[in-house]
Amino acid sequence: MAEEQAGGGEVAQRVFDALEALKGIADPTDRAREISSFLRESGKKIKELSDLRREYVKDQRSQKVPYRTIAKNLGVHPSTVQDIERDYSGSGKTRPRKDVKDGDGGSGGNE
Repeated sequence: MAEEQAGGGEVAQRVFDALEALKGIADPTDRAREISSFLRESGKKIKELSDLRREYVKDQRSQKVPYRTIAKNLGVHPSTVQDIERDYSGSGKTRPRKDVKDGDGGSGGNE
């Protein structure tokens, strides 16, 4: 599905190919050094890419584009688009839970 999107994932594939090339460096010391260099810089680059994607999502949402449409365009699930819009980047296991008022018990009743 993602390959059907604009650009066909060609740029991303080149990045993945470069990462595979790191594993293919024959000398273990050279390989470890190159991997260290990549790991040192990758966090900054991932943050930049995430910020660019977030800008896109927020721009689309400001134009009232539905979550499902944005999700289809990005090749992700609509809940991922919601998380991006809310600046949430953790896993579902660490997502903050809604506050449950005393006596509510989370039954979903009206307040």
